[in-house]
Amino acid sequence: MDCKSSDTDPGPRAEDQLPHTTQAAVKIVIVGGFGVGKTTMVGSVSEIRPLTTEETMTQAGIGVDDDYGSDSKTATTVAMDFGRIGITEQLVLYLFGTPGQERFWFLWNGLFEGALGAVVLLDTRRLEVSFDVIGRLEERGVPFVIAVNSFPDAPRYPVEELRLALDLAPEIPIVECDARRRASSRDTLMTLMRFLYGLAVSRAPV
Repeated sequence: MDCKSSDTDPGPRAEDQLPHTTQAAVKIVIVGGFGVGKTTMVGSVSEIRPLTTEETMTQAGIGVDDDYGSDSKTATTVAMDFGRIGITEQLVLYLFGTPGQERFWFLWNGLFEGALGAVVLLDTRRLEVSFDVIGRLEERGVPFVIAVNSFPDAPRYPVEELRLALDLAPEIPIVECDARRRASSRDTLMTLMRFLYGLAVSRAPV
């Protein structure tokens, strides 16, 4: 039997192929607790059709999955979200959104592997959800920025008050973000890239 691909095999879609000018690709993870907007951010900013692994939340999840009081949340990521965005003609970011439910956190180790940095999405209505997330990044030495997702009914706090509550070092950026909007999500990623560049410069040998 001839195992060669047929002439009718369409192959990758044109919009999914890397631009020919690409010289470097960087892995970035989007992390946070359940329902903070990780899937939304990846979907809003990705230049390719994002890959999602959302499954419907069912009665079987009661007592296992936590909806954190969200009556409108009907699906949850069970593996990862994936997207891609070009920052310049030469630099591409691969975006990996982590699952928020605690029972899927064992997948995080693989998603963190090789990541240059991370965006921690924050919901100010549930600050405590971010404590373990930040702790895991710090344990693995993954640099990160904090993005406060703009939920309509979420309380607003001064940046330094948030920094104190999260026990963050003074150099870690904290920015506001609307994960639904491409420009806002892109600005957040640019903040991370500038932060990573600053770290690289400061650690470079004189």
